[in-house]
Amino acid sequence: MKKLFSMLVAAALAVTSVFAMAGCSANGGKSENKASDFKVGAIYINSQNDTSGYTYAHHHGITEAMKQVGLDPAKDLYIVDNVPEDDEKVKQAIDQLAGNGCNIIFGISFGYLNAFDEKAKEYPDIIFSHATGYLSNDKNFNNYFGRIYQARYLAGIAAGYKSLATGNNNLGYVSAWGTEYAETCSGINAFAMGALSVNPDAEVFVYEISTWGDQEKERQAAELLIDTYGCGVIAQHCDSAQPQIVANEKGVFGCGYNSDMTKEAPNAHLTAPVWNWDAYYATAMKAAMENPDTFMTTVGNYYEGLNAGLVDVSALSANCEPETKEAIELAKDLMKSGKWDVFSGVKLTFSGAAGSVAVAQSDAALVANDGTEIVAAGGASVDDGVIQGSMNYYVEGVTQVN
Repeated sequence: MKKLFSMLVAAALAVTSVFAMAGCSANGGKSENKASDFKVGAIYINSQNDTSGYTYAHHHGITEAMKQVGLDPAKDLYIVDNVPEDDEKVKQAIDQLAGNGCNIIFGISFGYLNAFDEKAKEYPDIIFSHATGYLSNDKNFNNYFGRIYQARYLAGIAAGYKSLATGNNNLGYVSAWGTEYAETCSGINAFAMGALSVNPDAEVFVYEISTWGDQEKERQAAELLIDTYGCGVIAQHCDSAQPQIVANEKGVFGCGYNSDMTKEAPNAHLTAPVWNWDAYYATAMKAAMENPDTFMTTVGNYYEGLNAGLVDVSALSANCEPETKEAIELAKDLMKSGKWDVFSGVKLTFSGAAGSVAVAQSDAALVANDGTEIVAAGGASVDDGVIQGSMNYYVEGVTQVN
């Protein structure tokens, strides 16, 4: 999600949380790094102690990846957390991690991109890796993200089945942003298309909160979508579990984001698009440890999806309809195999009872909600550059309410 919400840094950056117990020195980045010498730095938008949501997903991915490549998070990981999207604060955090001798520094929030771009030039022997951005160089600075829209389509399938079961076609979507960012826009569209593949009468109502995370705004948006627009399922692209908590309180259903939010909303949550960030972090750490000089050729700017295990949906809860699992597996297989993708001129339609769910593919134009044809019937998927950077329209079935 790119570009998360800013928070004040408690007691400035001097009281940063650190996992390592003693200083370490970078090895200059010019030869193979031994695991015993390699140090990882991470800059988080929220707390490393979060138990769900965006920062939690990245922190879990980093620590799991470290174990996979033979590093010990208890002594080899340095963290500066609660860092807002403020260039000076981010640069201070980078300087601190460079001083700790970190060989690679990960920054997980979109708004860190300019500071990372500048500091990559200042510290040429450190690998800089920035989530969700678009800046990079050919030496020591890459960006990474993934096809989360694929997982959002799968979550839409779960929502579509629930809407059929309840007889309520109205689905709500609490979104940080709308068509301003391709990431949010493509996610909303994919969710809607997944729901429509099951329930052709489904409608998605989007409320934009204009920030990557604000728990009160997230609550208010979910409440409005339920109380005013009668939405029976609440999806989200924002940081906290508040939309799911509201759904639980009001007796409707929901699809979270970033982590399985069933524990926060046991009677409401269906599934959530999730990131398996360790798939990327292990790749990046291994490449940086083996030969930092070739990092940009072996890893480069990273953009993967279901096929690489980077994205998925969380375990389906008991709140899901019986047909959901089969339909999701059918769609997942098509995407993983490369035979089909979401934003093409081929539509999926699911039918059949549990135990005999089938999927049909038919040529159908991809059309924006203003009637503009985006992809002709039978046409290939829109380019990755559109999905990542320039998609600025909603598909049929989507309405923004504010």
